[in-house]
Amino acid sequence: MTMMQLSENRDVTSENEGGRRAVSLWLWLVAALVLAMVVVGGATRLTESGLSITEWQPILGAIPPLNEADWMSAFEKYKAIPQYAAIHEGMSLGDFKFIYYWEWSHRLLGRAIGFVFAIPFLYFWWTSKLKRGTGMKFLGILALGGLQGVIGWYMVKSGLSDRIEVSQYRLALHLTTAFMILGLLVWVALEEWPSQMRITGEIATPLIKRMAAVIVAAILVQVVLGAFVAGLRAGYIYNTWPSMDGQFVPSDYWIKPAYLSFFESHAAAQFNHRMMAYLVAILAFTQVWLTTRAPVDDRIRLTAQWLGAAVVLQIALGIATLLLHVRLDLALSHQAGGALVFIMAVVHLHATRRAGIVPRDYFASRGRASA
Repeated sequence: MTMMQLSENRDVTSENEGGRRAVSLWLWLVAALVLAMVVVGGATRLTESGLSITEWQPILGAIPPLNEADWMSAFEKYKAIPQYAAIHEGMSLGDFKFIYYWEWSHRLLGRAIGFVFAIPFLYFWWTSKLKRGTGMKFLGILALGGLQGVIGWYMVKSGLSDRIEVSQYRLALHLTTAFMILGLLVWVALEEWPSQMRITGEIATPLIKRMAAVIVAAILVQVVLGAFVAGLRAGYIYNTWPSMDGQFVPSDYWIKPAYLSFFESHAAAQFNHRMMAYLVAILAFTQVWLTTRAPVDDRIRLTAQWLGAAVVLQIALGIATLLLHVRLDLALSHQAGGALVFIMAVVHLHATRRAGIVPRDYFASRGRASA
């Protein structure tokens, strides 16, 4: 191989790596916006703002009321739903604007995420900067994001007629879908980043790989349980720890019919969320122990340790949120913490699948370079 050919190959490789790095950074940006969406959604729920906009207008809804008549029209529509009479009766127009803007900001951020994902995606796909075969995967994520918007309205609609809040079942579906989108974005962002040859140990053992997948699944289950706590307002009862007002299992865990206790009992929702947190901690610490004993790649070991630390911090935030009766700043920190723990779990899972793996053409390219 001539020096000119070698230089050209290096230029092409550098250009490809630069393109993939740009794609990865774009995906991380979208993931950060989804995390922000989760937090804003939590604030919308905690400020009782989620039902303030009683219509779903995907295009025209991006523009808030622009004059007094429009504001009064939106306010009158809100007064017609049960939540107004039960929670906000007698509120001023200024107070209504406060809750309206929380919900409007939540929906506007959702629209922004759609644009920030779709437009660069089309550009990267058109200019062949995506890895081969990933275009359809990204289309799937985009479609899932669109479905999430529909699910969001499906959730809001449940609180507009016969209830004063949204259905906890639909809230759980909405939040779980958001976390699934977040996890997929993090995974593909890691996949798109150019491989770096910094192998420091062996690949993960089968047990470590299985544990990494189990941890991701367990955290996703915990997200679902947390959504039921939020939907039932179950964080406002049993504000003690480690016991639940002196009991391990609350006496009102079961309701009739018994099979609905898991989904509609306030005490059961909080108890289940607590127990799952302990299980996630046990799994995370077990993984730290396993990766410390095995001669695995540094990325596997370090991501396990960071995950363990994140789980400890998240549990501490959860306890503080409970003891201080769901104070807004702590509750939002806890929700953001859950998203960060999930991100760390996905990063660790990716490391167990990719760390220590040498690209197929690595040694061949080194041989050509030497020639």
